Amino acid sequence: MAMSYAIEVSGEANPLSLPILYRTLTAAASSDPQQIKSGAQQLQNWEKQSGYYSSLQSIFVDVSVPVEVRHLCIIQLKNGIDKYWRKTAPNAIKKEEKDLIRSRSVESGTNEPDHRLALQNALMLAKVIRYEYPLEWPDAVSSIVSNLRQASQPDGNPLRLTRALLILLEVIKELSTARIQRTRTSLQAASLEVLQVLGKIYLDKVQAWMTFFHQGGIDEGGAINSVEQSLLALRVLRRLLIAGWDTPNRSNEVKEFWNILSIHLKDMLLMALQESSSLHENVRRLVEKHLRQIAKLHVNLAKAHPSGFVLLPSSVELVSTYWSIVHQFGETYGSRSFTASGLGIGQSGDDIDQSIPITEYLSLRGLLLLRACVKMVFNPAQTFKYQQAQDKEEKAQSRQIIKESILTEGFAQAAMQTLVSRFFVFTQRDLRDWVDQPEEWERREEGEDDTWEFSIRPCAEKLFIELVLNYKEQLVQPLLSVFRNVANLQNKDILQKDSVYGAIGLAASVLEEKLDFDLFLRNTLGQEAQTDQPGCGILKRRIAIILGQWLPVKDGLDRPLVYQIFQHLLDKNIPSNDLVVRITAGKQLKNVIVPFDFRFEQFEPFATTILHRLVALIEEVELNETKLALLNTLLVLIQSVEEKVEANLQLPKGDIHLEADVDQIAPFADQIISVLAPLWEQAGTEFLLKQSILGILSSLISAVRDESRKYHALLIPLIDNSVDVNSETRVYMLEDALDLWVNILQQTPPTAVSGVIPLVPHLLPMLE
Repeated sequence: MAMSYAIEVSGEANPLSLPILYRTLTAAASSDPQQIKSGAQQLQNWEKQSGYYSSLQSIFVDVSVPVEVRHLCIIQLKNGIDKYWRKTAPNAIKKEEKDLIRSRSVESGTNEPDHRLALQNALMLAKVIRYEYPLEWPDAVSSIVSNLRQASQPDGNPLRLTRALLILLEVIKELSTARIQRTRTSLQAASLEVLQVLGKIYLDKVQAWMTFFHQGGIDEGGAINSVEQSLLALRVLRRLLIAGWDTPNRSNEVKEFWNILSIHLKDMLLMALQESSSLHENVRRLVEKHLRQIAKLHVNLAKAHPSGFVLLPSSVELVSTYWSIVHQFGETYGSRSFTASGLGIGQSGDDIDQSIPITEYLSLRGLLLLRACVKMVFNPAQTFKYQQAQDKEEKAQSRQIIKESILTEGFAQAAMQTLVSRFFVFTQRDLRDWVDQPEEWERREEGEDDTWEFSIRPCAEKLFIELVLNYKEQLVQPLLSVFRNVANLQNKDILQKDSVYGAIGLAASVLEEKLDFDLFLRNTLGQEAQTDQPGCGILKRRIAIILGQWLPVKDGLDRPLVYQIFQHLLDKNIPSNDLVVRITAGKQLKNVIVPFDFRFEQFEPFATTILHRLVALIEEVELNETKLALLNTLLVLIQSVEEKVEANLQLPKGDIHLEADVDQIAPFADQIISVLAPLWEQAGTEFLLKQSILGILSSLISAVRDESRKYHALLIPLIDNSVDVNSETRVYMLEDALDLWVNILQQTPPTAVSGVIPLVPHLLPMLE
């Protein structure tokens, strides 16, 4: 099979045989575009032919075949499992061929020398087992465990053990996500055997490499293998302990292993932190990966089995350990100052980059674990599963333990203080990114990519909200006390103010009746928004956010002052109003205008300037996500004018109020259109952005009324493209395009409808 040949005839002319299949695979894996094309076409023609997938496997298991050909084989086989393994699939793989593929998968994967190929084989086998287990292949898991047990013997080949662990990892991954109850029940039935075998392998390997690195030895290669193998075993166990038991606290084996992991958490953390200088970088990284897996297990089990987590031994001490890590990490987390140049890089600008990443990761997991504890007490997950008396008793018992041993009133107060003073503060990395990547940084801070679980400060904010909502009586007064000490014009500590103001904004719904926010707005925020001292951009951004948080929940505030503040924050000519400040103000303005007590006459004196600056900002920013958010604010502004126009339609035509309302938007219509037209072209397949553009255009047409006729030449082609039955965008844009079409017709007098006539042919196809 070492020779390769070009394919000179196409498709159906080639019968399926191993030599021809090998030549075809060789061609498809070559670098010649023509060979790749013809080979891929032939492989596709064979997909539905009996014996094709077992033949692929026959070539794959031959280690003398070039790696690139074998890789193509296993990829084709893995993809075919998805298409043709089910009995009900068209051209399904026959039982005899399935049996042959199954019989060779475990052994070939265990002996595979190439890691990349071993991984693909394990993924393929996991897919097969998900379809076959337990009805068609009842001993699938036990056979893999048996193979694992044999590979773990003292005289066994280390490679076979590594590969067997990899296979088990992918199989448990696949089965743990199965939704069929039969599959989950069968996995749980096999979990004890897997835990016993895998737990012993994990313990033996950890003991081996810990002994070597503590006491020394001559077999460094063996120690490295042990670290890698114990990590693989731990990755399997992390998933097994969650999917394998509904009540892990009732299993003696789980409790025993849980105790061992609690000890390993402390020992490995000590190795990673205190012995980093004596450990090779690769070894330290592997030790840290162990810690990450253990921490993931703790958090995921607390979420999946709250009662089980609490009732497992030493779990209360475990949470305390995590909180100690959080508290200690908080001592060095935030920035304590910024340079006189404003938001430039401070003298410790690289401190975060040089710190040990594992402490931040464990602190993040600690925050998630504490949040899980709060939710299991105050917002327990509802389930439709029938609960036995023991289940209900354990649930009540676990909640009581958490309340009495962890979430005490004293802890809640201490945690709030730590979160606000340590984790609400910007890091030097934040300040650098503010300057270097303002749009990207602002987008991350807004949480628009839904990644709060992966970042310290957003996660700390989530935990803070949970604590304030559930410990109102205990936390409101301490929070207000800190706020009153900080919120004055004499205090020049901007970073401290930013963190405390951030807490006040997050707690707006709780503090609504406790804090005289209008007084704070008049005496403090209004003046601080005008300041221009070094670093004041941080405070200006926070002012925009806190106003966006408080106005929706607090009525009776001085709204003209609020609009004046936003008008000021959107002014590009003020040096401290950098891009981050103006983007934040532009986004938060929507929250200020939306509340039910919004009155346009209060906003009217500022409408012209704010609209002008907002449109200019949309032109300035580059990220589509940012443009979309600012366009949503613009849409709300236009709709507020549109609603005022509609309210005044009952007045006689030519009434001065109606004309004034239209005049608020008309001067900016040309500028808005000039921004939206190129943005439509730039959007490409960003259909959410295009939908937003159509929505703004629709409201704009309603707002400018008769003046809309001059925009028909631009708008009609957009509608035409969006409603055309042959257009790919129709499925996404039809509804918004029809709204725009209707508004154009409503605002166009009968004498000027000629421009809309080209759209008429689309009506009948849509009705059909």
